[in-house]
Amino acid sequence: MIHLTNVSKKYVKQTVLTNLSISLPIGKIIGIVGENGSGKSTILKLISGLAHPTNGNVTVFGEKANRRISKFVSYLSELGAYYSFFTVDEAMEFHASQFADFNMGKAKEIMSFMKLEPHMKIKNLSKGNRGRLKIMLTLAREVPYILMDEPLSGLDPMVRDAIVKGMISYMDLETQSLIMTSHEIMEIESLLDSFIAIKEGSILRMADVEELYESEGVGITDWMKKAYV
Repeated sequence: MIHLTNVSKKYVKQTVLTNLSISLPIGKIIGIVGENGSGKSTILKLISGLAHPTNGNVTVFGEKANRRISKFVSYLSELGAYYSFFTVDEAMEFHASQFADFNMGKAKEIMSFMKLEPHMKIKNLSKGNRGRLKIMLTLAREVPYILMDEPLSGLDPMVRDAIVKGMISYMDLETQSLIMTSHEIMEIESLLDSFIAIKEGSILRMADVEELYESEGVGITDWMKKAYV
């Protein structure tokens, strides 16, 4: 279980997150939603140990989040980059050398699903195919938590729905959770079990999608149109 307890984060004079307390269980697909600059990406960086809270605590299975927490977490950054001179195959081999939990068989299945050419150099891939490569490398790890920051960014709108559904098919929701941020809420809403709405660094709402329908009769997209006016 991931726990953020009374977490605040400041960069120089800018406060990004204020007194957040969140628990993220296994077996869920969770969306972190909100406006640009609201702190969504920072939450994922804190969980993955790539940033540290100014105040409060972030733990994963009882361990303080730091770079060694990668044994529990596979993280796709919106800004992530790979060695451009690698081929797709070489990128997979590199990840396998870095992470003992990297499943090469699964990676090759996802590579085929994503229609990536194994001998194509990363520097020659389109922006959309670089996005597919990042998704493939992230999903191929056998860890409890998959974190994805804007995984649909740069993907062709015509294929997003198929790729999102494919992402889920390569996860084991008995033993894993997917936590993602996205501006494309309409395209992922049907997949989400729950959501965390962030506004100006604070939690605006945290709820199961079914609970939202039952209490207000709307989905996340329609609720957000009212909540973020």
